[in-house]
Amino acid sequence: MSQVDSFFKIVAAGPAFFVSAWLLMLFAGILTADTGIQPFGYVTAMVVTIALWLTLAPAIGAIARTGAGGKTSKKC
Repeated sequence: MSQVDSFFKIVAAGPAFFVSAWLLMLFAGILTADTGIQPFGYVTAMVVTIALWLTLAPAIGAIARTGAGGKTSKKC
């Protein structure tokens, strides 16, 4: 993978973040009666999304480095 490919993957993560926060806000509003939580706004959804991304990113990176089933990934 070239450095240009890596750059575009990082740029693509920006819109994915905002869409993720928006979906979290929508689903939290839809599930309000079932879960007992109060609906929250977009800014709170963004904070929760940042927390989830920071929590899950190291685990996803570790899994990506080892590959599926414990196989090591190929390096070019």
